Amino acid sequence: MEKKTARLTLLIDPHKKRAFEQLCAAQDLTPSQVVRQLIRDYLSDHDVAYETRPDLAGGASEKT
Repeated sequence: MEKKTARLTLLIDPHKKRAFEQLCAAQDLTPSQVVRQLIRDYLSDHDVAYETRPDLAGGASEKT
């Protein structure tokens, strides 16, 4: 498992981007936090297992 994070680049309409950023700010969240949660939810909804980053104890876990 990679120890680094990976970058995801996407194109989005500027008006939607601005509205999304404003909504995130109003909820005291970063856009990255929200997108990461959306991805986790999407994977879970489709029963896709994936490895998570190792925890501080040094063990890796797999989401099911």
